[in-house]
Amino acid sequence: MKTPARIGQWFYGIAIVVYGLQQLWYADFRTVQLPAWQSYLPLLPVWAYLFGICLIVAGGAIIWGKKAREASLLTGSVFLFLFLFVQIPYELFGDPNSSLHLGVWTNALKGLALAGGAFVMAGSFDKRDSNHSAFAKFSEKFIPFGPLFFSVTMISFGIAHFLYTDGVSTLVPPYFPDPVFWTRLSGVILIASGMAITLKIRRGAIAMLFSIALFLWVFLLHLPRAIQDPHASRANEVSSCFDALAFCGIAFIISLRTLKSDLSEIFETTTN
Repeated sequence: MKTPARIGQWFYGIAIVVYGLQQLWYADFRTVQLPAWQSYLPLLPVWAYLFGICLIVAGGAIIWGKKAREASLLTGSVFLFLFLFVQIPYELFGDPNSSLHLGVWTNALKGLALAGGAFVMAGSFDKRDSNHSAFAKFSEKFIPFGPLFFSVTMISFGIAHFLYTDGVSTLVPPYFPDPVFWTRLSGVILIASGMAITLKIRRGAIAMLFSIALFLWVFLLHLPRAIQDPHASRANEVSSCFDALAFCGIAFIISLRTLKSDLSEIFETTTN
């Protein structure tokens, strides 16, 4: 699995590096990391620079495969900590919008997916190449939950495609006929893929197909929008493009775990 896995690791690592570069450029946190409460931080640019540098180092380690398992575990732990103790409290008690409104949880859920993705990446690196510190031993316990964290976000995003069809359909490229159809189809893909990964129903085959769909979305949907308007909302379209790339890498790594056995079982079923 080592050589194919590098593709997913590169996709995820590149996205993490880009997030770090964005924080250096804007001297501010992405709302995926910290919500509006960040405006109250003293010396905000300094913290943003430090966190941005850490993201670049972690992403670089994942890309180059040097101390990659430790970098992935640390990244996943930080994203999970921010989700549990920053994002959730903000959405429940600090967000002026309704906390029951799924749309306001988008950034928090992206953080959860990135946390799960980091643990998925950690599980794809050779354990023999890592140290055995107390932190590593503790954070390794979250590796089996990586696909679940990722799937929760995908299912939630799929539901949002049906709850906010009119708004989401505006993101469909104009050369696609019937944007409502494509919006709902994307919602079905997100929900079905997330459920299959969570329940381990043909996980390898479904995750591989899902990674292909995400890869297509990067180039058909997100990249054109990022090129068209790269600076709007602190490069939000650029961030979304690399979010999709990271999710593609996560799904690809998940697929490699059970793809061979899934394909063999499907082949045996069709031939019998």
